Amino acid sequence: MADGAQVPETIAERVAARYPEMSGRLRAAADYVVGHMWDVSTRSLRAVSEESGLSPASFSRLARALGFESYDEMKALVRRTLEQRATPFSERAERLQLDGGGAAVPTLVRQSAACIDNISSLVDDIAPERLEAIVERLDAARRVVLFGALGSAGIIEHFAYVAGYFVDNWSVADSGAEALGAALARIGPEDVFLVLTKTPYARRAVAAARQARARGAHVIVLTDAPGCPALAHAHTWLIVPTDSPYFFSSYAATIVLVETIVSMLLQRRGQPARDAIKEVEAANADLSEFGADDAAPRT
Repeated sequence: MADGAQVPETIAERVAARYPEMSGRLRAAADYVVGHMWDVSTRSLRAVSEESGLSPASFSRLARALGFESYDEMKALVRRTLEQRATPFSERAERLQLDGGGAAVPTLVRQSAACIDNISSLVDDIAPERLEAIVERLDAARRVVLFGALGSAGIIEHFAYVAGYFVDNWSVADSGAEALGAALARIGPEDVFLVLTKTPYARRAVAAARQARARGAHVIVLTDAPGCPALAHAHTWLIVPTDSPYFFSSYAATIVLVETIVSMLLQRRGQPARDAIKEVEAANADLSEFGADDAAPRT
């Protein structure tokens, strides 16, 4: 990462900061550590090596590449992260598969449990000061441009819609009103470019992050794993859990995150923001935007 990047505080953040520079073998070791933290924190290096199919030396080299003096120091950080969580990953995963009597859990229960687990992990893993720094950056920007492709596009639209009740300098690139290329051509050092991209990582999202960075904008990336290629172009980033018992990534925790950012920004702007919301509600009422005349407008 270039100057101005945030200081990694969790194993996932530290891996994300150095992932683009890693060899294929180190990336495989990093992926295993991030994806199997409970095993790494409780089992010997030899056992982790046998389970992962990677040599002990690969994990030792990974630890040094991440700035640790030893594998044990890296393992200690993984353990501290897990100590903040009430339930080990292995038990969480088992709960998604079986209920107390060993019967198959209904789809609603499994999916809901996965979403709740993602949100719990989000709360555990994201440092409040890091989140506050992102909100401060969004608040100070001359212009905020949001972009999401594929499944992320709808979340970005929701993000902009809710914020639009009290901010007037946010826009969604490639939304029809503004083409992605046009948005990038006008972006500069006083602006923020926020991109949301999840596996399998849309090429346009990665390319857009690269272009925004090259034009001097502060690039914020919201993604699901340290291996996201857009992180190579990010100044700041957040890793958001998206685990699901099914074939798709879950956006439940992502919705919580973006709505939290909007809420924090609203609190930061105080009464002027609340006045702006009232003006928008009044305009909506005058346009008869809502189904019932006496219905209270909601964002």
